[in-house]
Amino acid sequence: MPVLEPDPDALRPGTAREPAPDRVTDRSAGGTPEPLRSELTALLGADKVLWKISDLVRYASDASPYRFLPRVVLVPEDLDDVSAILSYAHGRGRSVVFRAAGTSLNGQAQGEDILVDVRRHWTGVEVLDGGARARILPGTTVMRANATLARYGRLLGPDPASAIACTLGGVVANNASGMTAGTTRNSYRTLASLTFVLPSGTVVDTADPAADEELAHAEPELCAGLMGLKEEIEADAELTARIRAKYTIKNTNGYRLDAFLDGATPVQILRGLMVGSEGTFGFISEVVFDTLPLDRHVSSALLFFPSLTAAAAAVPRFNEAGAIAVELMDGNTLRASVSVPGVPADWSALPRETTALLVEFRAADEAGQAAFERAAEAVVAGLDLVRPAASVTNAFTRDAGTIAGYWKARKAFVTAVGGSRPSGTTLITEDFAVPPARLADACAALLELQSRHGFDAAVAGHAAHGNLHFLLAFDAAKPADVARYDAFMQEFCALVVGRFDGSLKAEHATGRNIAPFLEREWGPRATELMWRTKQVIDPAGVLAPRIVLDRDPRAHLRGLKTIPKVEAVADPCIECGFCEPTCPSEDLTTTPRQRIVLRREMMRQSDGSPVESGLLEAYGYDAVDTCAGDSTCKLACPVGIDTGAMMKGFRHRRHTPREERIAALTAKNFRAVEAAARLAVAAADTVGDRVGDAPLQAVTRLARKAVRPDLVPEWLPQIPGAAARRLPDTARVGASAVYYPACVNRIFAGPDGDDGPGLSLAEAVVAVSGRAGKRVWIPEDVRGTCCATIWHSKGYDAGNRIMANRIVEAAWGWTAGGTLPLVVDASSCTLGIAEEVVPYLTEDNRALHRELAVVDSLVWAVEELLPRLTVFRTAGSAVLHPTCSMEHLGDVGQLRALAEACAKEVVVPDDAGCCAFAGDRGMLHKELTDSATAKEAAEVDRLPYDAYLSANRMCEIGMERATGHPYRSALIELEHATRPTLP
Repeated sequence: MPVLEPDPDALRPGTAREPAPDRVTDRSAGGTPEPLRSELTALLGADKVLWKISDLVRYASDASPYRFLPRVVLVPEDLDDVSAILSYAHGRGRSVVFRAAGTSLNGQAQGEDILVDVRRHWTGVEVLDGGARARILPGTTVMRANATLARYGRLLGPDPASAIACTLGGVVANNASGMTAGTTRNSYRTLASLTFVLPSGTVVDTADPAADEELAHAEPELCAGLMGLKEEIEADAELTARIRAKYTIKNTNGYRLDAFLDGATPVQILRGLMVGSEGTFGFISEVVFDTLPLDRHVSSALLFFPSLTAAAAAVPRFNEAGAIAVELMDGNTLRASVSVPGVPADWSALPRETTALLVEFRAADEAGQAAFERAAEAVVAGLDLVRPAASVTNAFTRDAGTIAGYWKARKAFVTAVGGSRPSGTTLITEDFAVPPARLADACAALLELQSRHGFDAAVAGHAAHGNLHFLLAFDAAKPADVARYDAFMQEFCALVVGRFDGSLKAEHATGRNIAPFLEREWGPRATELMWRTKQVIDPAGVLAPRIVLDRDPRAHLRGLKTIPKVEAVADPCIECGFCEPTCPSEDLTTTPRQRIVLRREMMRQSDGSPVESGLLEAYGYDAVDTCAGDSTCKLACPVGIDTGAMMKGFRHRRHTPREERIAALTAKNFRAVEAAARLAVAAADTVGDRVGDAPLQAVTRLARKAVRPDLVPEWLPQIPGAAARRLPDTARVGASAVYYPACVNRIFAGPDGDDGPGLSLAEAVVAVSGRAGKRVWIPEDVRGTCCATIWHSKGYDAGNRIMANRIVEAAWGWTAGGTLPLVVDASSCTLGIAEEVVPYLTEDNRALHRELAVVDSLVWAVEELLPRLTVFRTAGSAVLHPTCSMEHLGDVGQLRALAEACAKEVVVPDDAGCCAFAGDRGMLHKELTDSATAKEAAEVDRLPYDAYLSANRMCEIGMERATGHPYRSALIELEHATRPTLP
């Protein structure tokens, strides 16, 4: 064991607490039992079997209010693996549940036996017919698929609010729709074909002309059973009419019985039944969608009404005018959404009865947009709108930023309202549909029901389609609260079915919490046909038992999860999973959601329990060490939970007093540390030139084993040589800005040019700024200062505090009290000085910090230099790597603008994300960067580019390691493009 290995007990909660009723029991502490573990390992290989207790716990939760611990988690890579798993389950009498994003709201992504992760190895988009169709693998998110299709002016029909995270396999399996899909643009209507694996292992491609013949040969009993059910349904005119009527509004409750009416053959019937089957009929391995036009001319308005009734009455008028979306938000929803960045603060004081409609029109061209706007204004002219806050305009706008803000508030309904719930409460998210003409009555009835049962009354939804959403928060550890929830559900289901003849599930699918009420909506005849359909397709009951179909009338109360209190930064988390696709460690160890889920399970345990100890043993590496600390999870989370900050806090807790003192000393003496680091890099570069990189790698690997992997970096061949000892000469007199070269650019050299060492970044910035008539000055005493990110990212609070205050005091002096802007040449350092240092400053230095104008070099170049420069030469093509810090700063657009000035074609990969090099973390845990960059690197390597650009030296090193291509700063490229003559 390394001599400085941190003690796992440092993260033990250590609080006096009672074990939760739903805690994982001690008998599961060893993880997957034998012989299950060894048999599956022999079948699939050790790397595809997750068996530790920490693995099982992190997969036990999803976005639903339920929690079920799987016996094992499998990660198949291909159809052969899936078939082997199903065959094993058949032979052993076991059950299988498929899980992709885990964004389902009703527990359908959870299993109590074999859980199969079909996200990690199942991503990809193939554009067909010029964008008219797209072949997509099931682990691909809706957002990722649409990013590719946007280049062809197309998009998918389904548009769920969770598009950032939900995957196409789940979208199809739940028939999820969203804001605009309604009943005509959902998966059932826009799916061209799909490939799936039946419970027996038979693979069916519905696009294959021979599919019916092959299925009849492989599964004759299944084919006969399906055709028999079809004949029986079609012979019942009353039932047929009822089925057709049920799908005139949105409905995902139960199986799609209309598949028997729409399909003429067994394969066609299965194609329809698979949609909305929630993984109970088979594994969807590939889907082909008919895409829709991406109408780019958008006009939207957020209109405020005095009441729900008034808002609901306006919905059909906008539908008639051609609106593609009419979204409703009641007063409670509007007030809660203030927690979302960008939502006007004055919404917090809106009257309770206020209701808003988000109305959007989309057109293919300017003429169509103008026509829609005229129709919309005619509708608005006849409405009684209110302006209960100064920010309310009640006007249609074309401004993309304003429209994005409206949609951000609307899409954050679950997480914003849920995030403001009382600590410790479980969140239930329900949706239902009624005929649109009954919308106002349904809203009023729902709010009355919520209030009567003691729940906060709030409603939002897709008003254009009569589809409403609401939330219920209660403490699942309290029997009285569970009974209150049960009483509400009984009355709610009676209300929706009896009074409105509505759908108990409009787009979230049946899942576990509506399964007991399925017969109440569909009646005994149709429900029994659904049971028989399941028996025909999955006679052994292998797939997803108790999901969709469950005869237990109290099934909706089984497995409700408690939500124990955790660290304040993460406590509002409702485990929605929106953060997961942005996380660099998603495919390596854990995601932000899983880090919180694991922490909550620790809090459910009694102090010192075997399960708690097992979780702590794995948590150090799986959660803390392999968190890049980039906080992109905060950007994806609708309520801004920064799991990266929590991990930095845990790093601090693991430090010994001695380690904190040493870190503080490095901050105090950073001038000497910086010089030593530059010399060490120079020496290593010399050694590498003489004997190669292997000896350096061997030495650092031995040191890592002896000391601690999280403290000693590993030498990587891509590490550049040392920077020049002297920075460029500049003068303060006449300077337009103070230029702060980041310490990483003072230690490491820039990339080599075509003919050897090129200009350093500092030389390029000085040259191009002077060329534009905006000269910059580098202070003589810049060495020995830093943005403090070195200490901040590792949780060294004392060192962070020392350097944060030093840099702000120095910057205030350099800039003459903020008179000049401070231009920083690394985006992470810009973020550090502009934002991250603030909590560690003294009150006096916070006042100084408020006077500073900290400007990223990208912004400086685009806003101050480009308008004054002449471009003499451009590259043919450039591919960009936007860094996570640019995302935080909002500077990605500036990187693109700068690149577009220097290259004829500019590409940002669809899979671009945080590279996880994170300062030196890519040298501490290179496997993290390897995993984080794999998809982006594969995309970059498909085509050759003339330039590979970013704006952070360590990220450039990480991407060079991933792709083999020399990345460099866009500022260096700008200097080259605008240099009048080349040597």
